[in-house]
Amino acid sequence: MQASLPDLPPTDVLIIGAGLAGLTAALSLPTTLRVVLLSKGPLSECASAWAQGGIAAVLDADDSLDAHVQDTLNAGAGHCRPEAVRTILAQAPDAMDWLCAHGVPFTRHADGRLHLTREGGHGQRRIAHAADRTGSAVHSALLQACRQRPQLTPVENATALELLTAADGRCTGALVQHAGRLLRWPAQHTVMASGGLGQLYSHTTNPEGSSGDGVAMAWRAGCVVEDLEFLQFHPTALHINGRSVGLVTEALRGEGALLRLPNGQRFMPAYDERAELAPRDIVARAIATEMARHGLGHVLLDITHRPRAWLEEHFPGVSALCAAHGLDLATQAIPVAPCMHYACGGVRAEVDGSTGVMGLSAIGEVACTGLHGANRLASNSLLECVVMGRAAGACLADAVPSKSLMPAPSAPSALSEPLPAQDHGATLAALRQLMQNQVGLVRQGHNLEQALAQIGSWRAALPDHSPCALPLRNRLDTAWLITNAALRRGTSLGAHARSDAPLNAQSLFAR
Repeated sequence: MQASLPDLPPTDVLIIGAGLAGLTAALSLPTTLRVVLLSKGPLSECASAWAQGGIAAVLDADDSLDAHVQDTLNAGAGHCRPEAVRTILAQAPDAMDWLCAHGVPFTRHADGRLHLTREGGHGQRRIAHAADRTGSAVHSALLQACRQRPQLTPVENATALELLTAADGRCTGALVQHAGRLLRWPAQHTVMASGGLGQLYSHTTNPEGSSGDGVAMAWRAGCVVEDLEFLQFHPTALHINGRSVGLVTEALRGEGALLRLPNGQRFMPAYDERAELAPRDIVARAIATEMARHGLGHVLLDITHRPRAWLEEHFPGVSALCAAHGLDLATQAIPVAPCMHYACGGVRAEVDGSTGVMGLSAIGEVACTGLHGANRLASNSLLECVVMGRAAGACLADAVPSKSLMPAPSAPSALSEPLPAQDHGATLAALRQLMQNQVGLVRQGHNLEQALAQIGSWRAALPDHSPCALPLRNRLDTAWLITNAALRRGTSLGAHARSDAPLNAQSLFAR
């Protein structure tokens, strides 16, 4: 199937994904290299751009790298790789300097110092932010910088479906769907920066493109995947008419927002001494427990004790989100419920993105460095994207000599015949509901076994060599890997909660 496709002009580096990790890598590569940047949708649409909270960095004299490391290890439930944690967190101040040099408009005090806020699991204020739209501010600034690079070709609405490999196992590019056609894009080196997998669930904060393709493609190409059972459910997604409509940043709780039942009673102090500032897995499970106990579709998040002007200055995004649904953040407690948010595991990679497959790097959320362990500490993820992107760019600067004779075209000309339309909508909807119900926030062994069997049945029904089936195959493969990992880990740890085998045979809220 692949051999019959014509080759496009080769490129030096093919980057799959135009989120923060992909943009950072592109900007960190030498201008002598020809770079193609694939975006699954419009360049402006990605999970990075949706991030609200900020970037964790030790920038205050009262803070320390050791304290940031310890908070990260605590949140990760002892499952982090300590050397990766320290390596990444130590580079946070340099990463912030790099972002500021690219014009990211971080929120500052009147004297010019960066304003730092606090989020759950952090013992200090160390979250640099751009109001509550940090991801959008960072992504916009770096995208503008990328557009000024003549050797960098962005291609929108281009979906990588399969990695190309040589006989010796080396990655040689990717099979890409673009404008309804299939094309083979050769590259000296491929960088997987495809983001997360939230769209495998029916309730998620992730954009449409976050469907786990990168994990499946890298796994089939020979990469090791790990820690896929550790899926972080954000505690506070805005819940309207039984569905999640947007993220309510954790920084709101960092600034004093309280979780309440409909009668106004607080409940978090009963679950953890840190109350609303406990790590996300604890807060999410506490909310889910209270919802089940009282038969609720949501709980309430209350910050009405803050003045309207202050809320509009510090949380314009959340204020606008609430207003769009007829809610006033300044006078009303808002309905929230947990929602699939972030994958702590993924393709095993070093901090510079190196994987077990030559010619292939993995960076950002699709990668697993060991930074997050069993449960990501808030605002470490954007930091990881920047640190890994810069490290990957520096690594490839010497490893990839420029050989391309021309830039890859922005509108590829060497294309196959149009792919016939395939309607997998019913299977995709059933898969998302299955993952939500049986591989969700709290799991049970028999549910995982049933889910694994059903996913296996769907996988077996797919034609082996049909390119039309690759989008569905990628989602099914990733869902199967997640479910299998969750079944194999028979004890609860961090974001992986087994009601049939709780942590230390005690409470799921224990640490």
